[in-house]
This record gives sequence, C-alpha cells and structure tokens, in this order.
Amino acid sequence: MTVLERELGARRVPGGYLLDCIAPDPESPGGDVFRMFSAPGTAPLEFAGPDTARILERGTLGGAEVVTLAPGPVPRLAPDPGALSPVAPETALFSGRNCLLGERNGESPAAVGDWLGWHRRVHGAGGAVILDRAPPEEAAVFAGALRERLAEAGCDDLVVVLLRAPIPLGKPGRGAEAHPFHAPDAPGKDRMTPPAPDPWRSALGLQSFHELVRWRFLARARAVAALDVTDLVPAMPGALGRLKGAPAVPAEATLFDQAVAAPQGTVLLRGRRAYPWGLRKGARAGHGDHTCLRFDDTSRHRRWCIAPDVAPRDAVWRMIRVVGAAVPMTYLGFYRCMAVRYGETGKEAAKVSRLVPKSSLVEAPALLGIAEEFGARPLRMPAIDPTPPEAQGDRVVAVTTMKNEGPFILEWLAYHRAIGVDDFLVYTNDCTDGTDTLLELLQHKGLVQHRENPFRGTGLKPQHAALAAAEAEPVVRGAGWIVCMDVDEFINVHVGGGRLEDLFAAVPRANLISMTWRLFGNADVTGFRDEFITRRFTRCAPVMTRKPHQAWGFKTLFRNLGIFKKLGVHRPKGLRPQLVDQIDWVNGSGRPMSETEWRNAWRSTAETVGYDLVTLNHYAVRSAESFLVKRERGRVNHVDRDQGLAYWFRMNNNAEEDRSIQARLPMAEAEFARLMEDPEIRDAHFRSVARHRRKIAELKTREDYAALYAALTGARLRRLSRLHRHFGAGVFLAGPDAIPDAVLNGTMPEDFFFTVPKRHTST
Repeated sequence: MTVLERELGARRVPGGYLLDCIAPDPESPGGDVFRMFSAPGTAPLEFAGPDTARILERGTLGGAEVVTLAPGPVPRLAPDPGALSPVAPETALFSGRNCLLGERNGESPAAVGDWLGWHRRVHGAGGAVILDRAPPEEAAVFAGALRERLAEAGCDDLVVVLLRAPIPLGKPGRGAEAHPFHAPDAPGKDRMTPPAPDPWRSALGLQSFHELVRWRFLARARAVAALDVTDLVPAMPGALGRLKGAPAVPAEATLFDQAVAAPQGTVLLRGRRAYPWGLRKGARAGHGDHTCLRFDDTSRHRRWCIAPDVAPRDAVWRMIRVVGAAVPMTYLGFYRCMAVRYGETGKEAAKVSRLVPKSSLVEAPALLGIAEEFGARPLRMPAIDPTPPEAQGDRVVAVTTMKNEGPFILEWLAYHRAIGVDDFLVYTNDCTDGTDTLLELLQHKGLVQHRENPFRGTGLKPQHAALAAAEAEPVVRGAGWIVCMDVDEFINVHVGGGRLEDLFAAVPRANLISMTWRLFGNADVTGFRDEFITRRFTRCAPVMTRKPHQAWGFKTLFRNLGIFKKLGVHRPKGLRPQLVDQIDWVNGSGRPMSETEWRNAWRSTAETVGYDLVTLNHYAVRSAESFLVKRERGRVNHVDRDQGLAYWFRMNNNAEEDRSIQARLPMAEAEFARLMEDPEIRDAHFRSVARHRRKIAELKTREDYAALYAALTGARLRRLSRLHRHFGAGVFLAGPDAIPDAVLNGTMPEDFFFTVPKRHTST
C-alpha cells in the first residue's frame, strides 16, 4: 500500500494564480507537450519572447484557462521572464491500473478508506488520485490517518495519491459544502442560516481539475472512474442499467471492464442519493449506514468512467461528462451517500431529517446488502402493519371550517348529502351571522357535528387547528373516506348518476382521488340573493387554466387507511413511507398521480390535471355584495392576507360557461326542501340571510367598502374576468392595476400575452 502526498505547484501570476505547469510526458499518448492550468478568474497568461509562438491551444474550462505549448525550453511568463518549474508527470504510478479519481472535502479517513476498499474489492480498483481540499496542515494529518486505515484493512496493493493545493479552490462566496444548507433535498432551507463563506470547504470551483489530474497522473491508466468519495458503485450486474431504447449488452465484471469494452471507451455513471434512516447519537455517518432512497426522486448525478487508450485522444475530462467521446446508452448506477457528504458538522452528524424529508424514504434491498458487506449495523425503518381495506367502512365524512357562512350552509349540506357524503364535521369561530347557531341546531337534528375551533392559544391558524383536532374525532377515525373541503366547494361527479358511489365505482382500486378546482366567477352578478349558488353562477375558468397558480388547486378524497399521519387542507399529510406501496392515487380523470406528487403537491400541473370523472367547482367570490362580507370576515387559513382587489381579480373567472353540476341539482333541491320543512332549520337559515343582508348594507355605507364595491362592479374588472388566459403569473401577483389601459382597451390580437416581473405579494 502506497499513499503519496503531492501538491499543486500554484504560483502568483498577474491577475490570479497559475495552478500547475505539467512537463511533457513522452510515454503518454498526447502527453508530449507542456500543459498549464490557471485558477478560475485569472487573467489570460502572457508569455515572454518566443514562447508565444509555441502556443498550440488555449481555452477555458469553467472560467479557468488551459494552455498547451509545444515541447522545447521551459516556458517563461511575462512580465516576469523567469523560467517556470514544471512538475514531472507521474503517469507510471498508475500505468495499466484501474483507478478512482475524486475529491475529499472534509470526509473522515474511515469514510475515504471504506470508499477505496469497496471499489478495490468489488471492481478491482488498484489506484486513486484524491484532491484533498483541506488546508495543507490538515491535509498532512489526514494522509497519516488514511495510511493507518488502509494498512488495517489490508489494502497492500493500492497506490493512492493525495493531491493538495496551497490555495483554496472552492467557489467564492459560498459556505462549507458539508453544511445541510447545500444538501439538494434538505427541507426548510428558507428557515436555515446559510454557512459563512469558506473557500477551503465550499464546493469545488475548479472545472479543469479532471484534465489536470489526467495529464499529471492518469493518462496511462487502464480505466479511470470519476467518483466522489461519497459514491459507491454496486457489484455487477446490479449496477448496469439501460436508457430507454438501448439494446441489451453483456454485464462485464466491473465498471472498469465496462469502460474498456465500450466502443469509445466511455461509460456514463448515474447516481441516486442514498440516506440512512437514522444515525446513532454522536456517530459519524459511514457508507454502510445508508439504507434508504427517496421513492419520489427522479434526478440523477452524472459521473463517468473512461479507458484512456480506447477513448478519442482529444476527449476532454470534465466533472460530469467527457466531452468528445460518444457515451453509449448503457449506464452504471451508483449511490451517493448523502450523510457522509453533507451530514458532518464538526464531529457530529446532522440529523437525517435536516438532509431529507424522512417521509420520502424507503428501504432499498441493494443498500441493505451493501451495509451487510460493510459489516455495518444501520438503524432500520420501524415496521408498520398496513391497515387492511376491509377494516374501514364506506361512510364518507367531510371536514370543514366556517366563519359567517350562514346563508350558504344548507345548499352545501343538501347537495353533498344528495351525492353521498354521510357525515359532516364543522368547526367555527367568531361567527356573528348565526352560522354557529344554525350548526348547533343541525347537530341537534343529527345532520352535522359542530365544534368550536380550538385554535386560540395553539399558535396555529384556524383551519390547521381544526384539522388537527378532527383527527381524534370518532366520526373521522371511523370513516371509510375523508375529504377536507370548504363551504364554497362542490364535488361535481361526471359519471353515472353523479353520486360519489359512481365515482368510486369508476376507479375501484383508488384510495386517493384528487379533485381539481374549476374557478367559478361572479357571472357579472352584483347583488346577493338567497338562491342556490350552483344554479346562479355558471361562468368559470377554461379547463386548461394554468394561471393564476390557484386555478389548479385540488382537494383530495382519501381512504382512511393510515397511509398518512394527519389531515391536510388539500390532501392528507405526513406520508408513512413504509406504506408507500399501498398508494393508488388518481387524478380527476382516473389517471395515476406521479410519485413526485405524493408528499406535498396541492395543485395540478399540465401533466396531472384531469376533469373527466370529477371536478371541484370552487365558488370563491359569489356575488360582489357577498364578497364584501367575505373580505370583512377575513380568511380562515391565510388569516394575515387581505381579500381585496387582487384576490377578486385572481379568483373571479368568467371566461366560459359550465352548467354540468346542474344535472345534480334536482336531487340537491329535493334534499334542501326536506331540510327547510323543519321550521327551526328554516327560521335559523332566514335569520342568517337577514344578517348577511344587513352586513352588506352596513359595509356599503363605509367609504373604503363602497370604493371596493364600485371597483368590483366596474367595467374594468368585469372585462378582466374574461381575459385571464392572456396574463402571466407576475400579473396575478401584482394585481389588476399592473395591466395598462392600452392592453385592456386596445385592439389586441386574439392570442395576445401580457405579464410583468414577478414580485412578492401578501394579497
């Protein structure tokens, strides 16, 4: 076992640093020239006297200059005519060997030793060049520790070069790469304090590093795998994969053999991020602790393996690809051990939950096998027994929150009772229009369950507090299906007789059904009337309405199977990843929802939107008069956001007409009439209607609300409610005043588009 320490020959030059000048190497094909590598941002090198004529090629890699000069006398730089001291290439060290090429940025000797040992045992690696990013004095200590580690592991046949630099090579202005802030999957980055700039430990800012190492050490190697010290390539054939449409190829014995056998000597490596489920307190993470993958991760890290003698001579080695060599459609997979890479802050590992949402993790058998080969004892995911579907009934419960919605309750209740909702759990707070009185009466009649919202003193928003409290309610715990929805949302089933049982029959295996909003506007209705809103308001957004972003929000009907931990406003939250294989989630057209949507999605996309089976009609504004009351009441979830002109503009969509829900109104109206036959219910409803009217009259006497009402009913906003498809996201964030009169009133093409720069808004 040989561990050699080498240093880049960095020296100051005008405008920056020359990192290395590599002398010619006649033994290496293409190596019989001088090669000079500058640090990023350094001014172009100037040569003294006749050396300028010897320049064969000059270019840049990632902002760092690379200059090739013909052989001859040692080059001289201007304005200092002194000769350089080129470093002699040491390609003989690795001639004919399978080699690893990577960097160390704070990883422990144990982690680097395990990385070397794994690829030696599994793939026959005989050498490695590792750029140690630590300051020189720390790098020297690490070299001694790595020698001891490799000696203990019996890696006697390895040749390792630890290459260090006398200057920092990190990206300027960036903090330590190992900080969780830089972990790609880290949740809550907006709440993290970014680490202070640290050029010694920030991510590598030298794109020419691989070419430099190639000509100084590896040009004569049999094959070279560019891998970070956190990356593990599993044994063949498990590592071998094929891109779509690629033919089958033999599974050569090792990743290095794959490169040698490739037509142009180059193989693509595609890495998945791996995580531990947990780490023991105070322990530093090792490769063998990583047993989990993100089930919803579609991204891959790119690296490569190359056989220098087979690859094109003019191919250029870069960090994530080899330029100038055709890469076959086969690839080798690897695992990037994220807690080794990002989890070490000082001497203790960061919690896994700081690196990745644990609800996204599932155990991978291949990683468990790797852990076993390492002799590791990783912490395992706790087992959860799935709840068999037959353990739950078929009753459907709707959970909702209300404040001053009295005039609209009975229609919503009657409609959803008619289409198959069995139970209603309603939370209210601070009602002044009789909403709570009516709901108490309906509870007494056995029609709903009414609760006072327990949000005070919890620090939670009213809607979130209500949903948290609802989880303990027997009516929720015993439900077969649950939906969290609002009183201005109506489930519009398009199959069979329009009942929920018809929807369930259309997707019999589904246990989650997302119902995308279709935003219904005020249909130019200004005055409040005690009528069904589902009959009165028929104007809405087009089906393919991508903006504003609220247009494709959805609510989700879901089976009560314990797959998720808690209720959520738009969908259940807190996925139990052990049960991820139990999910059968479809959109409103019955098509499967992508795994990438399962944990956090709350709105549809162009790929997931669907209305064929079910739509959620969202009557967010109703009449202009009722909107005054809604604005004065405030929002139940975003309590700190005003519902003024910008909200009306976003949610008031009158571009098209849709009356499909009216096919269900005869049965809803029959149920409404039955409820109104009860004199107590009828009187409570009429009292709420009267209070709503009085509130409207009161608000219209106030100067600010009178001005708002005039704007809501004016010609400008009326016209805008039919033009949403022409506006970009920035317009909806800025509000209607961002639209010039020339755009609104001018003669615009049928397909015109207008937007403004995006900015934050609280409305």
